[in-house]
Amino acid sequence: MSENKLAGQFFDAAIGLLQRARDEEADHITAAGAMLADTVVDGGRLFVFGAGHSSLPAQDVVYRAGGLALMNLLAVPGAVGIDVMPATLGSALERVNGLAGAVLDSSPVQPGDALIVISLSGRNSLPVEMAMNARALGLKVIGVTSLAYAEQTRSRHVSGTFLKDHCDLVIDSKIPPGDAELTADGIAAPFAPASTVVTSALLQAVVATAAGELAARGIDPPMLRSGNVDGGHEWNGRVMAEYGDRIFFRH
Repeated sequence: MSENKLAGQFFDAAIGLLQRARDEEADHITAAGAMLADTVVDGGRLFVFGAGHSSLPAQDVVYRAGGLALMNLLAVPGAVGIDVMPATLGSALERVNGLAGAVLDSSPVQPGDALIVISLSGRNSLPVEMAMNARALGLKVIGVTSLAYAEQTRSRHVSGTFLKDHCDLVIDSKIPPGDAELTADGIAAPFAPASTVVTSALLQAVVATAAGELAARGIDPPMLRSGNVDGGHEWNGRVMAEYGDRIFFRH
């Protein structure tokens, strides 16, 4: 089996998942965008969180050219990516009880803010408690997760619940347990994960919907321009000056 054939199979698998997400989650994407727009109109702030590789879609919508300037990363030290050594520590931190509460208590979140929690499996303590505690603090919570994990695995949280159980709105990424789209002779384990591609697309779709919703209400959405085009830095400077009280990634 040639590498090109495998590449084509991966693209086909990813495209299939993207089509399912687009078609089956359309209503939830629309509702999530409206929820973010409502939060902006009401003066609230927007946050997004993901641990491990689920942090990649979160980072993708923060301080991003073409993105909404008001999206802020809620970072958990050591759990945001693979910058912690050893990398296995990041996975271990996702199972630590109480960590989410400590992070939220020391963060700038306030009642009325919105938080997107991304977790592929939705089974570890960190995302479960992040959603639980955020709602207890008066935040609106959007969960982006694979509902298949909740059907086919057991929760690692003491409550036995999953991320999906503690959200105001859930978007299903459709990713099957194991997050590996391909199998092939001579390769013992399934391979080629697609969760980052699909989840990033879902997040961008939600942000685009929020921008459109704000515009429909007569509000010019504070979008960022690329710093690599003429006038981009000046544009972004004006946006950040106007909305500086709701932008935390530059502090």
